[in-house]
Amino acid sequence: KTYTAAEVAKHNGPDNFWMIINDNVYDVTSFLAEHPGGGKILKGVAGKDASKKFRKYHRPTTLQKYDERLRIGSLK
Repeated sequence: KTYTAAEVAKHNGPDNFWMIINDNVYDVTSFLAEHPGGGKILKGVAGKDASKKFRKYHRPTTLQKYDERLRIGSLK
């Protein structure tokens, strides 16, 4: 499925958190409690393109662990 940036922007809380990383759309709602840096960090980029911040703190292979579970589509 493909989403526009405007569609992703609508999913910025309080019960639903999506973000864009490398032109893919992720629903991280279920991952908030698991995120090693805390859910607050994810909430801060919810509804936005988090690619730059993601690359700053993670290796490119990090997403491979979670891709199947969290990726819901791609950016239009």
